[in-house]
This record gives sequence, structure tokens and C-alpha cells, in this order.
Amino acid sequence: MTVRPLGDRVLVKTEKTESKTASGIIIPDTAQEKTQIATVVAVGDDNEKISSMITVGARVMYDKYAGTNVKIDGEDHLILKAADVIAIIG
Repeated sequence: MTVRPLGDRVLVKTEKTESKTASGIIIPDTAQEKTQIATVVAVGDDNEKISSMITVGARVMYDKYAGTNVKIDGEDHLILKAADVIAIIG
């Protein structure tokens, strides 16, 4: 299935965070307060609001509760507003 975000939206594929400490304690997703990391899959068409640094394939950081969760071909993705992207990891 092909999904193209509109306007100032960005489609990202979320990365799983480490859910176990070094000593083996399992941390549930709801208790993790770290910022989230994802890879950009598609970018909307509003070039004025989307930074030129947000390109397909870029790894980005975003706040934990930002965006809308979607499943595409059985994998977790997220649709974010470009303003919800807080950093480019590079």
C-alpha cells in the first residue's frame, strides 16, 4: 500500500526502543519517557513548512505523543506534522 502525506506532514517508520535494562529488567513502553526515533518514508508537498533537511531516509527525533499511528503492510508507521520533528540524526 502506498501512503503519501499531504501538506506539512511527514510519514515515518518508527524504530523500536530498548525495552530491557543492562541488568535485565523489562521496561514497558508506557514507562519509557525517551524521545522517539524514526526513519522518514515520505514527505508532504508543502515546501514552505517542511525543512529541506527532512528528506526520505533521514532519521529524526520526535516527542513520544506526537503524530497519528498507522499500520502499513503490517508495520507501525506514524504521520507527523513537520513541526513535531525536533531533530535530524545524522
